[in-house]
Amino acid sequence: MNGKVALITGGTAGIGEATAYLLAERGVKVAISGRRKDLGELVVKGIRERGGEGVFFQSDVDDETQVRDLVQAVVAKFGRLDFAVNNAGISNETKALVESETENYKKMLSTNVLGVYLCMKFEAEQMLKNGGGSIVNLASIAGLNGIPWSGPYASTKHAVVGLTKSVALDYATRNIRVNAVAPGAIKTDIIANSILQGTYNEEMIRKMHPMARMGNPDEIAYGIRWLLSDEASFVTGHILNIDGGFQAQ
Repeated sequence: MNGKVALITGGTAGIGEATAYLLAERGVKVAISGRRKDLGELVVKGIRERGGEGVFFQSDVDDETQVRDLVQAVVAKFGRLDFAVNNAGISNETKALVESETENYKKMLSTNVLGVYLCMKFEAEQMLKNGGGSIVNLASIAGLNGIPWSGPYASTKHAVVGLTKSVALDYATRNIRVNAVAPGAIKTDIIANSILQGTYNEEMIRKMHPMARMGNPDEIAYGIRWLLSDEASFVTGHILNIDGGFQAQ
């Protein structure tokens, strides 16, 4: 992976941040994007302190012009794009369907579905120019199952699974692999916000998983790094569960 170039959306914290550090350790030049410039610059500082090369671009994944410009900026900086991790996502509500708010759902659709679509569109376009690449999207256990009080969010992650599998078929003979990870509950801002909304508490979330705990961002980042790498060269259209046994129930 040494010398390759990666773009990580939502790279300012959590799984995106952990992935940035792990890729940098392998000599990957890492571009991260997000809305929060202060946090983005901190992650870049962390990459450089670890001896890596990184840059932050402020960008909103649900804006087509910004996504196009983001990919162009990465290529202008590093000359190519080999890896993409479409990690940006939100969960802004945990309610039963009747109590849910339409505007909240629209925001989740915009970031979680349109954002992944736009990112893959421009990432794949660039990867075709430089001979191929590898894309990993962030799905969820909610993209493979029904989750109580999370219907709108779950539907967006089901869409990510569908996009991943279909786009993988589109480019299977053109040296672009497209996969996704489906994390269980991970100690990130999304889970923290779900707990703050009052529907779930930490004990409930732990009990959902046979391993009786939440995961850590690094545990997802290791799977992402493998899927991006040539070690997974015959893997495309795959959804990798990293979920503490959730799917086995």
